Amino acid sequence: MWGANKHKKADISQFGGKTTIIAQEAEITGNMRFSGAVQIDGRVIGDIHADEGLVRVSEHGYVQGVIKAPHVLINGQVNGDVHALEHLELDAKARINGDLHYRFMEMVMGAQISGQLRYLDQGAEQPLVLDQELLLDPENS
Repeated sequence: MWGANKHKKADISQFGGKTTIIAQEAEITGNMRFSGAVQIDGRVIGDIHADEGLVRVSEHGYVQGVIKAPHVLINGQVNGDVHALEHLELDAKARINGDLHYRFMEMVMGAQISGQLRYLDQGAEQPLVLDQELLLDPENS
């Protein structure tokens, strides 16, 4: 059908009862593994792995470690690789220092990436490297 989207975006509201929020003043050190959703408003020092679900790093959120989840939304800072097995969304204040592995990606002007973009093709054994460094910042254009 016209306008039908085969690849629906995940939203944190889909995971009612399975959502964890890390408050802005909180800091967690250690690896996290879960199913559901996590919203990071504070700091996480460690890897984050969601078997099913969503990882959201808000505007004030900070992650130092690898993020691996089906759906990843970033509007804060990440120091480490991001593996979005289905959908990756980068908002205007996203700052990533690491490689991005994604199947589908949306990026808003202003997002900054220092690393490689690696498209995850279902049939390919190795991800396809698209770019060494990408900077989308209207102030530096």
